[in-house]
Order: sequence, then C-alpha cells, then structure tokens
Amino acid sequence: MSGSVAGEARPLLVVLSHLRWDFVFQRPQQLLSRAANDYRVVYIEEPVREQCAEPRIVSRMRGGVEVVQPHVPEELDDPQTLAFQKRVVDRYTADNQRMILWFYTPMALPFARHVAADAIVFDKMDELAAFKNAPPVLLALEQELLDLADIVFTGGASMHAAAAHRHENIHCFPSSVDTAHFGKARAGAFVDPEDQQALARPRIGFFGVIDERFDVPLLAAVAARRPDWNFVMLGPVVKIDSATLPRAANIHWLGGKDYQQLPSYLAHWDVGWMPFAINEATRFISPTKTPEFLAAGLPVVSTAIRDVVQPYGDAGLVTIAADPCATEAAIDALLGPFANDRLDCVDAHLSRSSWDSTWRAMHSLVAAVGAVPADKAPAHARNIPTMEFDYV
Repeated sequence: MSGSVAGEARPLLVVLSHLRWDFVFQRPQQLLSRAANDYRVVYIEEPVREQCAEPRIVSRMRGGVEVVQPHVPEELDDPQTLAFQKRVVDRYTADNQRMILWFYTPMALPFARHVAADAIVFDKMDELAAFKNAPPVLLALEQELLDLADIVFTGGASMHAAAAHRHENIHCFPSSVDTAHFGKARAGAFVDPEDQQALARPRIGFFGVIDERFDVPLLAAVAARRPDWNFVMLGPVVKIDSATLPRAANIHWLGGKDYQQLPSYLAHWDVGWMPFAINEATRFISPTKTPEFLAAGLPVVSTAIRDVVQPYGDAGLVTIAADPCATEAAIDALLGPFANDRLDCVDAHLSRSSWDSTWRAMHSLVAAVGAVPADKAPAHARNIPTMEFDYV
C-alpha cells in the first residue's frame, strides 16, 4: 500500500481516536493530514452526548480528512452507545477492499475489534492509563490491542524503551515539527496579537493543553519571584479546576489558540517555557512543543522530562531546570539575542525531524505489513442519519 496509481481508488485509512480533531492541532492531525495524500482518511471521534431524539453522525472535512463525530442522546446507556459506535465503524468500513485500522485509543476496541482490515496500526502517542480519570479497563484493552496490532508506533524514546518487549514490530517516532510553519516567527513580520500587545517584555510563554501534566505551583513560584516578567499561557484548561490556577498581575491566561495563530504569539515572546510536572502522566511524554519552540527561534527552558533531557538538553538546545530558583536563573540567562551559532545547531537538529519524513517512514512500514482480506459490513450500518458540513 505505497500509494495509488492513476485511476485506482486509494485505500481507506480509518482512525479511531479519543482526541477531538478541532481541540489542539498535534500529532494525529500532523500525520493524518499528510496521510490524506496516500489514503482516503476517515477520523472517527468519541461520541458527543446531547439532547437529541436519535443517534446521528456529523461529518466535516479538515485538510483532506473526513472527521466523523457520532452524536448520541444524553440518556443512551453504555451498551447502546457502543452498539451505535459499532454501526458507525461498519458504515465506513463497508465495501472497501483495501483498508487499514489506525488506533489512538484502546477504548475503541469494543466496537472495532470485529473489523477485518488489511493492517491494524496502534500509534501509542501517550501512556493513556497514567492520565487522570483513565478507565480501569484501559490496561486490559491496551494489551488486547497490542496482541491484535500488526505494527505499533510510539510517541517517544522513553515510551519505546518501556514497550519494546510488548510487540515484535514496534517503532519509535518522537514528536516531529513543521519547521516552515513555526519558522515564520523568526521573520519579524507578525503584528503582536491584540490580547498580548499591552504586556511588557520580557515575556515567558507556554502553549498547549493545561491539565494534570502542568506544574501549577512552579508557575506560581517563578512568577512571584519575578514580578517584572510577564508569563503568557496559551491553551485550553482540562481535567483540572481553573479556579486552582494562580492569579497574579504578571500571569496571563489567554485561552486556546488556533494552530495557525501560534507563530504570531511566539514571535513576540522572549523565552519558551515548558513547566511540566514530574508525575506518572508525564513519565513518557515527548512534547511536540519542544521542537516547535526551537523552530520559532526561541530559547527554551523545561523541567526534566526524560524525552526533553535526551536529546534536547544533552545537546544544549534546551536548558533543564527543576525548581523555582533554577528556573528563574535559567530564564534570566537566556534573555537577550539568540546567538546565530545556536540557531545553526537548532536547525541542524530539526532538519532530521520533520512531520513529512516521519509520515513517509510510517507509511513505508505500514505498507510492508501483510494483507488480510476485509469483510463486508452489514447493510444496516449504512442507514444512519448524517449531517455533512464541508469546511476548508
């Protein structure tokens, strides 16, 4: 399955994910937007519960990917919801001779394990069982998915080291970067976004999901030590109470931003900061923002996340600091012009980690997996109400 020849239908890639496509633009979106050149990509999200009479599907296009969002009545119980999710999967896998199932969550197995695909891929981008509110059954389902999968990808080196013995065809693909996109921040062509224009320099910035992986006390302590610095925090707050976030005159919670907007914010920051907590939820993370900060030309300070320390910290590309005193000193040392020779080292490193090259390598590995004839889905799966919205 190395692509389609002229006039030949592209194989189908059905993705089952716990992440909303429009939530934060990260690994799945980067990879699957590129996969759309080689496959017909259908991305099936978890259901949305709402006040409605009957289950339905909302479908929209995002960068060549069909994003499918099941909507179910609020009162629908778990067995009924799973039955509907199975019908949705059956609908999209019907009548396809060449098909790949791509899992981001083992929680999709109860409604997708019956599908006979040409290949089953598990892109293990996070250690979901370590996250807050993880379902108790997740570990058992993950083991089942590892037993079923033809190929497994991991989202970082530390996760790969921990999981390598669990599958015979497992490959490490750490976070990559769209250098051209974030490199726009270096050009100096962006107007400072309106919601940070009034903030004095220096500005120390973070972008990403703000959840149990974020070291809230560290932010509060460093901000208290340096009231002359402004801390700009971009991203949605999830799974933690926003009322627990520190409030100070120099801490600015600006909310989530579209991926396309990020370079305009980073262009007007002085230091990128990754204040990740050191806990079970961060033990195996490989933050996508590490190479993104670097591509934007920013000096970066991070807590001692294993996949940041190696390779970025060891190579001198990111400064590692654990406590408030060390973090203050690290940021202070990095304020000022970013030396050109350091940018040369950054660019040399990033040249080996593009999303384009990552997808090409993944695609080649998936194509090498042996094929299994796909079954036909039952006819009843085709009779689900669909609302289709086509967006750019």
